[in-house]
Amino acid sequence: MKKTILIFLGVFALTLNTKAQDGFEAILLADKNDSKKLMEAYFGPAMEGFINAMNNGWYHTAKVHKPFGFDLSVGLNASLVPTEKELFNISALGLASVSSSSTEASTFAGPSNTTQMTVNTTINGESASATFDFPGGATEDLPLNAVPAPMAQLNVGLPWKFEAMVRFVPEISIGEDDGSVKMLGLGLKKEITDWFGPLDKTPLHVSLLASYTTMDVVYGIADVNSANLQVTNALTEFNLTAFTAQAIASLNFPIINLYGGVGYNSGTSTYNMSGTYTGTYDTGLPAPNDTVSKTLTIPDTLDFESSGFTATAGARLSLGFLKIFGSYSFQEYNTASLGVAISIR
Repeated sequence: MKKTILIFLGVFALTLNTKAQDGFEAILLADKNDSKKLMEAYFGPAMEGFINAMNNGWYHTAKVHKPFGFDLSVGLNASLVPTEKELFNISALGLASVSSSSTEASTFAGPSNTTQMTVNTTINGESASATFDFPGGATEDLPLNAVPAPMAQLNVGLPWKFEAMVRFVPEISIGEDDGSVKMLGLGLKKEITDWFGPLDKTPLHVSLLASYTTMDVVYGIADVNSANLQVTNALTEFNLTAFTAQAIASLNFPIINLYGGVGYNSGTSTYNMSGTYTGTYDTGLPAPNDTVSKTLTIPDTLDFESSGFTATAGARLSLGFLKIFGSYSFQEYNTASLGVAISIR
């Protein structure tokens, strides 16, 4: 179980940092404000997609367990990035120090093509320039060409038709550079079928659900010693919080269960970089003054958010204690969920 959870949690962080090690940190050659704009444009769809993914997969029935009944489920949520967020318009960012012959560049969720960019800045009162390749997208490296999120969850029945839900991963090391990941998700489901009189005599069940998730990922960037960039002791970190509140219903039959829900999702994510970054620029002067170096400034914390209404439809197959389920949610980033559960009523 621990290995499965680690794979689900690690794949997103590993892919983010693989792109960084492919040269994304070279964007720090730009002035601080421009670096931040480019990072936000690139990582925005990844962070927003991850928020949407983390708010899914919380249920596969509206019926709650009897007191101390439980189920343990494992699965994967995959948020599909809208086509319009695969690329961003470079000029629309209003960059002051960066130019490119291309009009658009890939976001994290875009095509794998890199985009050459040129930095023109001033160092010690002298003009200087540098070029770098802005990275292409990474979804080809991700499951289902979408932003993935884990779903390892324990549900326990409580008195008065309540059900508690927990997603918990203690801090686990990933990679070889002091990387780590940890997650905590808490949810509560309350069945209200008996509020509707004789409805509780039918296969239809109705519940209210709310959940909250927090996740922290830290991963190291390998040291770099290239012609125009040196990187040492670098780390990246992202922190996520996600919340959903939904009204859900299900038709529970002996083998097939149909379920769905409507509600509201919200969440925020932050992205930070640390370490020592040194850039080398061309001055256009004769040697030995043809280059100049400076310590690069890391942008402030990048902030991302996503919120909006969600509607879910799904089905579950019951094979005794084993449940196999899948659903699709219509929201800002449409999300597919698939999982299996061992359920003891």
